[in-house]
Amino acid sequence: MSQNEAFAAAAHLHVLLRRKTGRVTDTEWMVSNFEYAQAIVRFARDKASEDGHDDLLPLAERLEALVMPARKPPTPSVPLLTVIEGKLKAPAVPADLDTRYIGRLR
Repeated sequence: MSQNEAFAAAAHLHVLLRRKTGRVTDTEWMVSNFEYAQAIVRFARDKASEDGHDDLLPLAERLEALVMPARKPPTPSVPLLTVIEGKLKAPAVPADLDTRYIGRLR
């Protein structure tokens, strides 16, 4: 994502929302906070469908595409016990330590 493109899309959407609905937004926060951007995109879509402001939709889509975090495909989960067993292997105990109490845990 180009930061300039995201700011430009946020600024355009801010101006249109201010003109059409009276809603004031924070363009910098829109670019840096995905949840806020999602809320503004949802608001723009609602206003486009309710009040017929169809020119809000392309800007909302563009902003969402630019600020959406890159999602990695989910990795298959590995049971925790398998991970622990693979990492924790019992150390080899020398024969003379096996017969004494001192030097090993009981």
